[in-house]
Amino acid sequence: MFSIGKLSHRTGVKIPTIRYYEKIGLMDEPGRNFGNQRRYTQAELERLSFIKHARDLGLSIASISDLIRLHEHPDHSCAAAHTIAEAHLENTRRKLKKLRKLEKELKRIISHAHGDRINDCTIIQTLTDHRLCSSEH
Repeated sequence: MFSIGKLSHRTGVKIPTIRYYEKIGLMDEPGRNFGNQRRYTQAELERLSFIKHARDLGLSIASISDLIRLHEHPDHSCAAAHTIAEAHLENTRRKLKKLRKLEKELKRIISHAHGDRINDCTIIQTLTDHRLCSSEH
């Protein structure tokens, strides 16, 4: 059995985040000892590790919740989990594409920067007037 502090230390998930996951139903409410302190099992440690890994990969709370429900039925098809992962991959690709455009625009703004004073600074001017950007972002 683990205290919430030990669970936090073992998983790298902050205590308020663990409580939040309990509140929204990603984690079950744990048992408590005689002092009314939360006590977590190995299975709850594994669930929290699963959630942390999924969050580290950028999955949404809703997707993680769906994956947890799927995980609870090991005899079911993997198709639904595959669909969730594919959707997340596509969303990640869209974000990366947008980030690459932002990187390109920032490089352009910086490489064309001139002016010794803020009044003449092309970085400030470009940020003030979106029309000075080379593309939509």
